[in-house]
Amino acid sequence: MADAKTLTVPKGATGVVVFADGSAVFGRGFGAVGGAVGELCFNTSITGYQEIMTDPSYAGQVINFTFPHIGNVGTNLDDVEAGNPYALGCIVRQDVTAPSNFRNVEPFDQWMRAHGRIGVSGVDTRALTRLIRIKGAPNVVIANDPEGAFDIAALAEKAASWPGLEGMDLAIEVTGKESRLWKDGVWRLGFGYNLGEAADDRPHVVAIDYGAKNNIFRNLVRAGARVTVLPATASFDQVMAQKPDGVFLSNGPGDPAATGAYAVPVIAALLAQDIPIFGICLGHQLLGLAVGAKTIKMHQGHRGANHPVKRLSDGLVEITSMNHGFAVDVDTLPANVRPTHVSLFDGSNCGIELTDRNAFSVQYHPEASPGPQDSFYLFQRFVEGLKGPVGA
Repeated sequence: MADAKTLTVPKGATGVVVFADGSAVFGRGFGAVGGAVGELCFNTSITGYQEIMTDPSYAGQVINFTFPHIGNVGTNLDDVEAGNPYALGCIVRQDVTAPSNFRNVEPFDQWMRAHGRIGVSGVDTRALTRLIRIKGAPNVVIANDPEGAFDIAALAEKAASWPGLEGMDLAIEVTGKESRLWKDGVWRLGFGYNLGEAADDRPHVVAIDYGAKNNIFRNLVRAGARVTVLPATASFDQVMAQKPDGVFLSNGPGDPAATGAYAVPVIAALLAQDIPIFGICLGHQLLGLAVGAKTIKMHQGHRGANHPVKRLSDGLVEITSMNHGFAVDVDTLPANVRPTHVSLFDGSNCGIELTDRNAFSVQYHPEASPGPQDSFYLFQRFVEGLKGPVGA
């Protein structure tokens, strides 16, 4: 263990990442002044940092960006996936430069500061990535102080005492609190987010929000659905009161087993009623739990917009966007559930479908934002396969 009490803060260092063992990485702080404790993960995307920072699935985490140039196009009002940045902060290689994009509204540094998020630049982020790959995702404190007055021992103790994501239900903290009808369609340059058609003759999808990205709902609208969003704590009766043609289970943060305490009974009841279900990310894991499988904490997780996934039905490879630290244990799937997709990075499960129900899910994010759009067909498959309204 490093001796945090004798660790010297280098001259000029205004930002730091402190590990539970007392070791630390120094750099230049930006964004908000202060400190935050959470799990350190890495993201391999080369675009879309604003979408990544506002993805609710990053609640409780600090993002180490492997791409060196982050913040150089500033921020805008469109490239957000939720009302706030849910990531605690970020670590970048190069200093954040002045924005150079016609869509910029506010420089990234100011945007981070306005939302209370901490950044550290001047760090060898590739070395941090290698550390995570070897040792797993560690608990850290990220801090920014213009004076560089860091109590490393106290920060190390804070990191060591943080319990970690395993066992945490974070969906309850990031979900929308009220039901709402979703209307926005997908974004187009010069037009923004077009309003989607909310006509009653469209298939009605009830989306359960465990920490959803907005682009998920937009893609459901694009695929032809009328979308009603309900909170993560919605009961079976509340879902059925909406008379859904199908139910969508969203992405979200935290341990699926913890969220499953209240989510799994609802999903199991929906399956018993043969309601069509489509889940992604946390929703995929919750569907797995609902059919009797188990989930496991991954060593480093998958996060980025360039992850290859093999579709088992025909061998086609999709390049996908991912953000998850837990996975469905394929060895625990029951006989009526078959795997449909597998990660070509580590062989972990990336999709399942029930053989006796209209229910399927994938581990990755088919809505992208940022990332490739290879997997939009999943939204089309779901919406086009829906039956008429329940009770019709």
